[in-house]
Amino acid sequence: MTALLLLAVSLPCVYWSQGIETRAALEAAAIKRICVTPERADAWRAAGFTVTSLSDADLASREALPSPGLAPRAGLASPTRSPWVVASGWRFTRHPGAKYVYDVPAGKAALAAAEAFAYGADAVLRIDPADVGTVGEMLTFLEALPAVDLPAVSELGIEDDGSAVAGEVMNLLARRNLLFQVVEAASPRFAITIRLGTPEYPREEAADPSSFALKIRRRLTDEQRALRVYGSEVVICRLTSDAGRARLHLLNYGGREIEGLRIRLRGSYGDGAALVSGAGRLALQDHVVVGGATEFSVPRLLTYAVIDLNEVR
Repeated sequence: MTALLLLAVSLPCVYWSQGIETRAALEAAAIKRICVTPERADAWRAAGFTVTSLSDADLASREALPSPGLAPRAGLASPTRSPWVVASGWRFTRHPGAKYVYDVPAGKAALAAAEAFAYGADAVLRIDPADVGTVGEMLTFLEALPAVDLPAVSELGIEDDGSAVAGEVMNLLARRNLLFQVVEAASPRFAITIRLGTPEYPREEAADPSSFALKIRRRLTDEQRALRVYGSEVVICRLTSDAGRARLHLLNYGGREIEGLRIRLRGSYGDGAALVSGAGRLALQDHVVVGGATEFSVPRLLTYAVIDLNEVR
């Protein structure tokens, strides 16, 4: 698969329900690819857009995703409690071949676009027209990224029994940046393979997924983790790597800019730069390689960033 085709496949598609008279808004936002209803497809193609025709049945057949970001939790207003992050990366990891649709309110479209792109998900974005400018900026940023196709890094295996409990465990693992892969059976690739309902991993423990994820983290140990994020509970990462190269995706679900985010990767990587949406190319800071691990800081993180690194041998 060519790099351009890979990029086209991974870019989410904006579903545009308005008529051809609104083309100026899309053109001003540099949005060139849209999904529309079948009866409007020809008119939009004639206007120079790349169009995917989607019927109501097509949309209904896609798995609906929650709006990404932070969600308030009733009765949990204490500032000392961890924020409740709503993210769908675990869903994409659980069902990588599925098709998805976001129906996002104003202010959420850019993050949804970045989230789908980071995991290579087949996603359609139903956006508030007020977000056309910000989602256009994000799509332009994503389109300009170097196309890289590397396998996902995983440090845990989990056997999926299809239950809601298993899904919530995956959700909490992802939110803790504990990288997992769904497997059919235990594999020597992983020091830990989670199978719910066994004496080692009782289903009763998994009913409290936050405590269960902490148990898995302690069993894995922080020293053996492929990835660690310091100083933030609202950044979720996806790490891909192969043949001495690595690509790290950073998604900020907090809605506020983060400065000086510290990252640790297992392995020895040379210095590099972060490609940051809304900020451009920024040099990594305080880069060190010690004890078989690499640490560095990202100067700024708004919504999304990509870091490409080469291993030092």
